Amino acid sequence: MRFALEAAIFSLYIQELLAPVFIGLEAYLALKTGHNLLDMTIPALILAAGRGQRMRPLTDSTPKPLLAVRGQALIDWHVQALAQGGFTRLVINTDWLGDQISAHFKHQTTSQLNEYGRKQLSISYSHEGVDFGGALETAGGVARALPHLGDVFWVLAGDVFTPDFAFTQAAVERFTTSGKLAHLWLVHNPAHHLKGDFGLSADGLALNLPADSQQTRYTFSTIALYRKTFFDALPFGNPQGIKAALAPLLRSAMDNHQVSAEMYAGAWTDVGTPERLAELNRNQNSS
Repeated sequence: MRFALEAAIFSLYIQELLAPVFIGLEAYLALKTGHNLLDMTIPALILAAGRGQRMRPLTDSTPKPLLAVRGQALIDWHVQALAQGGFTRLVINTDWLGDQISAHFKHQTTSQLNEYGRKQLSISYSHEGVDFGGALETAGGVARALPHLGDVFWVLAGDVFTPDFAFTQAAVERFTTSGKLAHLWLVHNPAHHLKGDFGLSADGLALNLPADSQQTRYTFSTIALYRKTFFDALPFGNPQGIKAALAPLLRSAMDNHQVSAEMYAGAWTDVGTPERLAELNRNQNSS
């Protein structure tokens, strides 16, 4: 009897140990926690509501995030990078020609989704143009999208090209435990923005430096992690459609030592003009 009991216990132990192998890690975690693995990663907001005035006439008929860069839409580079990091719950805000952006993802084929590891891709939209007749600027747009987001989330602009950036859970965990309200990735200043945006302290704090500061200022890549509470100055969900810029909120939080930052040394381009787009497409083999 004792031997049979010990054998049964050992059998259960082996089944538990090998369960992730037999049924898959995602199914195992869902079984043990009651949550789908998709729900264990934070969402990301891709900002895609801009008119793209400097990109005209290209953007007269195509929203800037759908312009082709090295063989695919600019926004697809972001979606793929996020999915590769496990972040497949996405929110996209739109205004100008926003219906084209939602149609772009609706028409993605199953083979394309599988190819990019996006079988469980979930996209929600915040259609600012439909709701308010125009874009709400960055902070206003994020506040509008907050009901689709969580306590912590990624934000990035849909019109920057950064093919090697890695969205990682480790970065999320570091930020979550830091207690800061935001964490920014900065890049070295491009030729068209030599004065930069923000400074960076030796201990990793983003600094609100004046434009004429003797300290080095770097360019904000638009990639950042935020807590929901960073946007408390605006009504949750922005039901009135308040237009609000992001920079004043960032500078205020920096003055209170609530924004951390780090340098990103990989390729990064603000695809803001037809010339920069053409240069990227000419240099197909460079990062």
